[in-house]
Amino acid sequence: MNRLIFLGTGDAMGVPRVYCDCLVCTEARTTGANVRLRSSVLIESETEDFMIDCGPDWRKQMEIRGLRFIGTILVTHAHFDHIGGLPEWADACRWTGNRGRLYAPQEVIDTILRQFSWLPGHLDLIPVDQGALLGGWNIRGWRVNHGKNGYAYAYRLEKDDFSWAYCSDSIGLNDAEILPLHNLDLLVLGTSFYHEEAEYATRSVYDMLEAQELIGRLQPNRTVFTHMSHDVDVTRNYGLLEGISLARTGMSLPLE
Repeated sequence: MNRLIFLGTGDAMGVPRVYCDCLVCTEARTTGANVRLRSSVLIESETEDFMIDCGPDWRKQMEIRGLRFIGTILVTHAHFDHIGGLPEWADACRWTGNRGRLYAPQEVIDTILRQFSWLPGHLDLIPVDQGALLGGWNIRGWRVNHGKNGYAYAYRLEKDDFSWAYCSDSIGLNDAEILPLHNLDLLVLGTSFYHEEAEYATRSVYDMLEAQELIGRLQPNRTVFTHMSHDVDVTRNYGLLEGISLARTGMSLPLE
């Protein structure tokens, strides 16, 4: 069975934020519904399991799932909250005697190597600019606008008759960037706030109100919001459009 598991659903700072006593952070420290590690997902398939992104919570995410090793990780972009766990993954490869396979666009690989030049000692870094096949999924990525933070990549994954996309870090997508998001069974989209009031030029990820406008154009069968800050309370009913839900840590969805 093909399954998508949300290992982390938080923005770059996670929830709770250590300095914060807001209602969401307080709830996360008590009942814990709003605890959010940095955004990452695990894709389970009959032939090969792989992750998307490897942030600084990678070790904890692996421990929570009871995993001792993962051989393949697909990376969306080279910001710390998406690659901060790479040294620990490489160390796991070293100690277990396995070579990991890191897939990313070449320009993302180049940026990663400027930060962690020693990774090729333990990982094969494989460009996906011409697409990739992982776990039976045909994968293609494309650049998306990440606002003041530059750019990231989104991925469309297709297998049999099921198509879904992972777009965790984007805002204000143009028509060309939106095109691969049409005709989806599932869209996983980053929305850091319900309604972000900061000046638009300073922002980097959709808020939920903006995302709903995009979803109205795309009409995916189902949408799950991820990459959420401590502005978002997953126990609250936001009155979102039908077919939209909020990701929770450990949530599992069938991909078929």
